[in-house]
Amino acid sequence: MGTVAAAQPLLIGLLLLWSSYGKLTSPDQSERTALPRLVGESRAKPAYQAVAAIEALIALALLLPPFWAIEVVAAVALAVGFTGFLIYSKIVVPEASCGCMKASAKPVDGRAIARALLLLATSSLATTASTGWWSAGAGVLVLVVEAAAFAMLSAELDRYWLLPLRRFRIQLSHPYAGTASDDTPLAATQRRVLLSPAYRAVDGLLRSDIHDYWDDDDWRFVSYAARYDGRRATAVFAVPHQDAAPESIRVAVVDEEGLTLYRPTVLATTG
Repeated sequence: MGTVAAAQPLLIGLLLLWSSYGKLTSPDQSERTALPRLVGESRAKPAYQAVAAIEALIALALLLPPFWAIEVVAAVALAVGFTGFLIYSKIVVPEASCGCMKASAKPVDGRAIARALLLLATSSLATTASTGWWSAGAGVLVLVVEAAAFAMLSAELDRYWLLPLRRFRIQLSHPYAGTASDDTPLAATQRRVLLSPAYRAVDGLLRSDIHDYWDDDDWRFVSYAARYDGRRATAVFAVPHQDAAPESIRVAVVDEEGLTLYRPTVLATTG
């Protein structure tokens, strides 16, 4: 267990570097988080960048020798702050995005909170280490499993593993595969939706594959069953027939009466 604990700062440091890089390169992401509600709109971006700087400093302290216990304690405190902020976001500003790693319009969900709790757990384990990660030996191998767990909980990485897996599953078993309307196969529309920023913005809210679809003039509309803020809802994608750009697809989440619950106004082109 000692070597496993000693290896943890390597993974934590790399994760914090990734997180700080995403914040520093996309500072406007702060506007989509709960920070404007928490600290005020004028202070949201500076606070976001300050967190990024703190992450970078702790990451470098964890990755570079010598090993000091204080840097691991700082990582624990940071993980506690992340977890508390995400829970606050989920309760107070449910439409807010995480703002954790890279630009994403997806609202905070259970995966983001679970990832923060996993970071807290690994940081807490690291406090029991008595040496740096460079002396962990075979303990570093455990980080492969932990890194995979972080990847599965990171919505920012879905485009690299989860979406291809879903597309493959749809090709094998989709009930509408091979059907067509308005000369456009539904499977082709499905592929366009899965690759769009609009899909990434609401992926965490969806609870089904395609539920219904219809054509209206130059548009195809595709609906999915969804849940929003604990309520049953429907996500409706508007897919233009004539514009193949993924960014041209729009989405709105509506309730059973057709009232709009959530509509991303700014759709990021990266995960």
